[in-house]
Amino acid sequence: MSDLSLKALWLSREGNNESVASFGSVSIAQGAIVDGEIMKEDAVAESIRELVRISGPKHIGTCRVICSLPETKAFLRIITLPKMSKEEAKEAVKWEIEANIPLSLDQVHYDWQILPDIFTIEKGKMSVLVVAVARSAAEQFHSVLERAGLEPVGLETESIAQVRSLLAEEHKDETVLIVDIGDRRTSFVMAIGNVPVFTSSVPLSSQMMTSAIAKEMSLPFDEAEKLKIRTGLGSLSLPSPQLQAVRPILESLATEIERSLDFYFSTLKYSKKLDAVIFCGGGANTQGMLPYFSRRLRQNIEFGNPWTNVRFGKRLPPIDHNCSVQYSTVIGLALRGLDEYEGIS
Repeated sequence: MSDLSLKALWLSREGNNESVASFGSVSIAQGAIVDGEIMKEDAVAESIRELVRISGPKHIGTCRVICSLPETKAFLRIITLPKMSKEEAKEAVKWEIEANIPLSLDQVHYDWQILPDIFTIEKGKMSVLVVAVARSAAEQFHSVLERAGLEPVGLETESIAQVRSLLAEEHKDETVLIVDIGDRRTSFVMAIGNVPVFTSSVPLSSQMMTSAIAKEMSLPFDEAEKLKIRTGLGSLSLPSPQLQAVRPILESLATEIERSLDFYFSTLKYSKKLDAVIFCGGGANTQGMLPYFSRRLRQNIEFGNPWTNVRFGKRLPPIDHNCSVQYSTVIGLALRGLDEYEGIS
C-alpha cells in the first residue's frame, strides 16, 4: 500500500513448488494517502475492495492479509546487549527502544530478533534487530483493511518484505544495497544476507523525473510520462533532452547513495565491502537508468528479481520481468504469509 497505488498477490504451494494464484494493482485517488498517512479512509477502503475484485486469474479466496507499512513510519535499529537469554532480552529491549527512537514505548508496536554472531564484534555481547512502528500508523492501516472487509494477520515494513523477495536465501554473508525508486520517494536498504541493517529514504522520485522532462520540453505531465516510458533517458553518449532534464535529479540521487554507503561503512561497520547493488521499484524500469548509475557510481547495478526465493518448478512467473520489480514488496509479504499461514495473500 503506497501513496499512489495498491498491489495484491496470492501465492499458493503445491508440494515443493509455488504458484501465483492471483495478483493485481489499482491506483488510489490523489490525496487519499499522503507520505504514508491515510487521509481518506473511505476512499482507500473502496480501492482495496476494487483490488480484490479485479485481481486474477483466480478470485482471491481468503480475507486474511499481510500488509506493508511505509518505511517513513518505522524505525529500524540494531542494538548491542550483553549476552543473555531470550527471556532476559525481552526486558532489555524495552529499555533500548526508549533510548534509541524518538517515541515512547506506549506509542509504538515493536518486534525484535537476536542476530547471528557475525553482527557482533565485542566478546560477551549480542546484536538484536529491533523494528518499531508508530502505533497510530499501524492502527490506521489495520482499520482501513478491516473496513474493506479483510482480516489483517500481519503488518510488516517494506524493507523487510523487499529483502525477503529480492535476496537469495543462500547468500547469507553478502552485503547488498537495495535502491527502490518509487513514485514519491526513493528508499535505501542495506542488508547482510536476509537481514536489513540500515534503511533511509529521500524525496527523489520517478514522478520528479517526469515533471522535470515536462518542464524542460514544455509537455503535459502525461505526455512526458509516456515519453519517459517509451525512450527512457535516451543515449548516454549523446545526451537527449530528457536526460538533460533529469540529470540534476539523478546526480542528487547518486550523491545520496554515496552518503548512505559512506555512513554504513564508516559508522555502522557491520561489513567491510559491498557485494551488490540492486535497483527495484517502478523507476528502475526507466531505460538507461541502470547504465547511468553503473557508470556514475562505478558499481555493477543489478535489476531486482523479486522471484528469487519463489520456486516455480517448470512454470514461468505470470508477471513479465519489467513489471515484476514493481511487485517486490508484495511478493515478500506473500512469501511470509505462505510460510506462516496457508492461503494468505
